Amino acid sequence: MSDNKKVTSLSELGEFGLIDHLTRNISLKNESSKKGVGDDAAVLDYQGRKMVITTDLLVEGIHFNLVYTPLKHLGYKAVTVNLSDVYAMNAIPKQVLVSIAVSGKFSVEAMDELYEGIKLACDNYGVDIVGGDTTSSVTGITISVTATGEAEPGKTVYRNTAKVNDLVCVSGNLGASYMGLQLLERERKLFEESGQAVQPDLSGYDYIIGRQLKPEARKDIIEKFSEHGIVPNSMIDISDGLSSDLLHICRQSGMGCRIFQDKIPLDQETIEAATEMNIEPFICALNGGEDYELLFTVPLKSHDLIQKIEGISIIGHITEADEGTKFVATQGSEIELQAQGWNAMG
Repeated sequence: MSDNKKVTSLSELGEFGLIDHLTRNISLKNESSKKGVGDDAAVLDYQGRKMVITTDLLVEGIHFNLVYTPLKHLGYKAVTVNLSDVYAMNAIPKQVLVSIAVSGKFSVEAMDELYEGIKLACDNYGVDIVGGDTTSSVTGITISVTATGEAEPGKTVYRNTAKVNDLVCVSGNLGASYMGLQLLERERKLFEESGQAVQPDLSGYDYIIGRQLKPEARKDIIEKFSEHGIVPNSMIDISDGLSSDLLHICRQSGMGCRIFQDKIPLDQETIEAATEMNIEPFICALNGGEDYELLFTVPLKSHDLIQKIEGISIIGHITEADEGTKFVATQGSEIELQAQGWNAMG
């Protein structure tokens, strides 16, 4: 008996049939979602609360490689990287709109797999899919996700409001996603150069591979802020690397900073993978990107509160602008931070 499943071409359904197919089981979870998929626009009612909105684009060959990126993981990541931006505003995500440009090389079943990941992320974070668009593409697939969220009055956090003597803090650990990508790229190149199927050797690196293919947004940190009564002075999520994103805060706030190498949190898998590939582990943290951890500043008086929250590291402090943006190495030498993070336009 053949195990081959029927593959449905996208042309069999057409644009509107595909929309109906992908969205047929979507139900709204939030009271603020008054109208979702099926009209010219979604209708949201926030009853006086601040609404935040963000959008991000993932392009095949630029942001992801389908040689090693499962479509379900891609759908999940497309949503979570947007939710991370909402959390970076100290807001709670509520809705997403998903737009896809897709070529004829993809089947309906492939789109089902992509949407499985999209729906899973929305379910995990309590977010509604309220609309989007689909169109054809000459080649490959492009995914655009727009996310909205709401913040309590007076608790929205921006990048440009860091203050002198603020503590510079980061959630989780850094550099893992970058090293996961390096391993995946290494195995891809070996596969292509061999001219035959070579089983990738990724044993022992499940964590950092997962950080690249299926990142999570730090909803838990925002919940801990609320629980402990903490409102950061400034915040950003780490998508382009610690150095680039900290420079965003400093420059937009008109401030400087000092961060310390021995305070930067690194996972053991990151260290081992970097060592194996002759890369300085802290360089991965500074310049790697796609960690989607939260980088934020809080007043010095919040030191004891921050210390109580598991999974947060204090890595430095904010200074006057004329003191520069300094990285202090373990041996005591200081270097000026450079924006050397990943650049999709490079």
